Amino acid sequence: MSDEIITVEELTKEFVLRKRSAGILGSLRGLFTAEKEIISAVDRVSFTIRRGELVGYLGPNGAGKSTTIKMLTGILQPTSGLLRVNGVNPAKERRRLTRNLGVVFGQKTQLWWDLPVEESFDLLRTIYRIPRDVYKQRMELFSDLLNIQDFYKQQTRKLSLGQRMRSDLAASLLHNPPVLFLDEPTIGLDILTRDAIRDFIKTINREQQTTIILTTHDMEDIDYLANRLILLDRGKIQYDGNIKSFTRKYAQDKLVTLHLESPCARSLLGQKGFDIVNEFNPRHFEVRLGAEDSVNPLLEAVSECGGRIQEINVRKQELGDTLKLIYSGRKDVEL
Repeated sequence: MSDEIITVEELTKEFVLRKRSAGILGSLRGLFTAEKEIISAVDRVSFTIRRGELVGYLGPNGAGKSTTIKMLTGILQPTSGLLRVNGVNPAKERRRLTRNLGVVFGQKTQLWWDLPVEESFDLLRTIYRIPRDVYKQRMELFSDLLNIQDFYKQQTRKLSLGQRMRSDLAASLLHNPPVLFLDEPTIGLDILTRDAIRDFIKTINREQQTTIILTTHDMEDIDYLANRLILLDRGKIQYDGNIKSFTRKYAQDKLVTLHLESPCARSLLGQKGFDIVNEFNPRHFEVRLGAEDSVNPLLEAVSECGGRIQEINVRKQELGDTLKLIYSGRKDVEL
């Protein structure tokens, strides 16, 4: 028996954009004669995810991440392609699909706003027809790992963001789904709560073999949790593979941050072949160098351009730095 739990083949989602002229007459005319443009939000995407994997599904805004997740969870129907989540077709079997999925969106809650957390959980127990003994075991697990007993009797609207996120995580896993989708699960959280949620996600994945698809702009989440990276851009997959392999291949450069007493002619640095990747102000910017490149030629070039160095810092390029370069088209990846 195959251990593939998610199968995506040639998945495509197109939207029709109507072009209309300005003004009331233009809008009325557009109802009958508007030009149409087809936008491919997701363009022939294919991948498989195995049971127990924790995958970072990343890309810039507008890359097609949310559209993919909405198709995988049955919210949107694909224009074409094949989808299977634990053997279920999301577009045709949404009721059956819900028993196979847990979903957490960082900006939304699935709890009832005016009810205490315990009553929301009890309603979910009834909806998912969870036996009481199983429900009790799950609640004991969540109490141990998430400390939800501390605010179990509070109304959802009175919870802090961290408390609500812990409650939403528990709610999404009450029925013990084999697949969990997480969208920005640590956004806006304090350090302690963020670390607690990361540890919980890792524990659930390791001990219960819950397959987790994580979308986030926080690269610390990816570094700590994921073992595989799927990188999407303009609706197409740019990379799919092991995160450590990605880092070894694409994140070996170093970044040199310069603080100058007086600004230099940075255009001359570009003419000399130096890549300024971040410019914070005329006297504070960041230059990318190769892993084996010496810093001395850069310092000499800054001096020749009229700059006087006040402070310098050299650090290894991180995953987030690399993705920013890829998103901006300044670094290519190979599938």
